[in-house]
Amino acid sequence: MDRLWAGWRASYLEEVTGDEGGAGSRSVFRAILDSGLTDEQTHIVWRGQRVFAILNRFPYISGHVLVMPYREVGELEDLDAEEHAELWAAVTDCVRAIKAAYHPDGLNVGINLGKAAGAGVPNHLHVHVMPRWAADSNFMTSVAETRVLPEPLDDTWRKLRAGWPRPED
Repeated sequence: MDRLWAGWRASYLEEVTGDEGGAGSRSVFRAILDSGLTDEQTHIVWRGQRVFAILNRFPYISGHVLVMPYREVGELEDLDAEEHAELWAAVTDCVRAIKAAYHPDGLNVGINLGKAAGAGVPNHLHVHVMPRWAADSNFMTSVAETRVLPEPLDDTWRKLRAGWPRPED
């Protein structure tokens, strides 16, 4: 199996989190929220009172969204009742938005809790929601272990933002 090293990702994380992962570091998501940039620039699709949804900057597939609390919390059981309720309501709305925008054959919804489970940002839990199609695996992924993304994140952001259910929906 070949490896494609993306050393720039470590530099990026250090830059946006303020240190090299030490005890005082903040998650990349907290850094994005504190950046002062617009939702369009940061690809934040939706904001609630306790939870928000943002595009995955390194998506597995177009339409890959992360739904998470504003508060940095690494464990599901550490969410308070209000965060828990809003998180799952937002995941449901995200599923609706992806279905409206992409008409997929199915979806993956999941959480990686802890480094051993594959959590890339273990101190800020997030729910992955992404569309899937019966034929979304092609030779690039299976032979070259490379993903082909057919649209820029800006286009994905516009589609999902337009498809996100409004409170009156």
